[in-house]
Amino acid sequence: MSDVRLLELRARTRERPPGPEMVRVIDLTSPSGLRLRRYHPAERPRPLVVYLHGGGWVFGDLETHDRTCRRIARECDVEVLAVDYRLAPENPCPAALDDAVEVLRWTRPVAVAGDSSGGYLATMACMRLRDEGCAMPALQVLLCPNTDLTLSCPSVVSKGSGFGLDAETLEWFVAQWVPDPALRPAASPLLSPNLYGMPTTLLVTAENDALRDEGDAYAAKLAEAGVKVVHRQEPGLAHGFIQEAAPEAGPACERVFSDIKALIPR
Repeated sequence: MSDVRLLELRARTRERPPGPEMVRVIDLTSPSGLRLRRYHPAERPRPLVVYLHGGGWVFGDLETHDRTCRRIARECDVEVLAVDYRLAPENPCPAALDDAVEVLRWTRPVAVAGDSSGGYLATMACMRLRDEGCAMPALQVLLCPNTDLTLSCPSVVSKGSGFGLDAETLEWFVAQWVPDPALRPAASPLLSPNLYGMPTTLLVTAENDALRDEGDAYAAKLAEAGVKVVHRQEPGLAHGFIQEAAPEAGPACERVFSDIKALIPR
């Protein structure tokens, strides 16, 4: 992918309108020095959700997803902790995953959420915590997530042009995160042989998203493993709708917020 295209993607994430006001927003650091931002929608303590931003593992930060985190905090009546994890290609797999696991171990949130590559990191972090016998969040929220780094699902081709996330860009993102193609199957949640014991899952995909089919397939595979899954494919929308301010994305975002609020342990 060209530097110009990457700059365009970064600029687009910063041009969205601001999110709602919070009672308090605090910037802090993790024990290892990661930048974090905690959103408090009310004076009284609320359940904590850790949020992992999207951006193809190569861009995104506390600012690009500030609006989304504020909206989740207000609409779902939760505190949100955003994580500024390390980025590829300077820090390829498993750096960002290590960061996500560190924050989950440290904060013990009731839920972990993420969009796109952030959704990937959320579910991979849960999988690692499960395998290590550690406490997991009760809920994972996966919004248009990457789940198959081999890019083998049909929508990569059928929806991989003209809808915002092109197949060529997607391939470039994956190559920065896991440079060796031979390692990508093992790094793909969809291809995991064991999904038993994963948290309750809210997984929402979009009709016009190159990642649609792998997200839908992951929801089905989690359900087959006995995981409680709330799954929906949003018609007419493209990748990353949770970040968009366009009116057509509004009802879908409201459904996501309603689902999170209903599923959060209180």
